[in-house]
Amino acid sequence: MGPVHARLGPQRWHFQHGPIDLIIGAHGDDEAVRESLARAWARFATVLPELTGELALLRLPVAEPCPVRGPIARRMWRACVPFAPDFITPMAAVAGSVAQEILDSFVRDGVHRAWVNNGGDIALHLQADQRAVLAVCADPAAPPSPSDRVVIEADSPVRGVATSGWRGRSFSLGIADAVTVLACEAAQADAAATMIANQVDCEDEAIVRRPACELKDDTDLGARLVTVQVGPLSPAKAQCALERGARYAQSLIARELITQAMLSLQGRSRIVVPSKQRLS
Repeated sequence: MGPVHARLGPQRWHFQHGPIDLIIGAHGDDEAVRESLARAWARFATVLPELTGELALLRLPVAEPCPVRGPIARRMWRACVPFAPDFITPMAAVAGSVAQEILDSFVRDGVHRAWVNNGGDIALHLQADQRAVLAVCADPAAPPSPSDRVVIEADSPVRGVATSGWRGRSFSLGIADAVTVLACEAAQADAAATMIANQVDCEDEAIVRRPACELKDDTDLGARLVTVQVGPLSPAKAQCALERGARYAQSLIARELITQAMLSLQGRSRIVVPSKQRLS
C-alpha cells in the first residue's frame, strides 16, 4: 500500500506509509503553510523506498567511513557516530531523522511554528516569539498527567525531542519506563534517548530479558538481550538504575550532545540538566 494522508483539523495532518506514521502541525500564513505541506508530502512519498534501499547497511553497527548515501540515512549515521564505539546502529535515530527531514519543508518565512511527531520523536520549527508546549510521558502504562509538560521557547537551542524505554515501540537493553531527551536536533535526541535508556539498568530476578532475534527476526540488535518485563524493584535497585542512567546523561550534556533529559522508572524520576539550570 502506498503513502496516505488525511487532514485532522485546521492545522494538523496525518502522513502514513508502512511503519512510518507522522502527525504534523503547522501555523502561519495560509499560502506558506499550503506550499510547505505540498513539499512535505512530495518528500514523504520517497522516504520509505529510500530507507529500505539501504536497510541492510542501516542495521550494521556504526563505523567509519559512512557507508550510506541517502540524505536521511546519512543523517541517521551522523546522529549515532558520537556514541561509538559503544554498540549503536543508525536505526537508533530513524524516527527522529525522518521527522527532521519532513520538518525541513516547513522551515521558511511565513511558517511561524511547525512540528512533526513520528511516534513520539518530534522535530520542531519555531520562529521568534513562538513556543511549543509538549506533554512528557513518564510511564506509558499510566494515565497521562496534565502536569507533565515541557515548554520550549524560540530562543532555546532545542529543536528535537525523543523518548525511549522498554515499554516503547522499539526494543531496549535497559529497564527505564521512559527516557525523554531534549537536543538541538530530533535525530540526535532519538539516538541519545536510546542510549540513555539502555544505561538505566540493574540486575534483578524481576527483570525478564530475551534475545532480540527471537522476538523479531530482522532486528538490528541480533542476539542481544532486550527487556520484555520488569517486575517490582526495591527502592534501592530502582534508584541505582536511575543514577546509572543519569550519570550517562550528564556525560552527554558535558559533550554538548543533548540539552536535558528526564529518566523515569516505577514512579521515580530523575531530571538531568546542565549545572545551575532547571528544566523549563
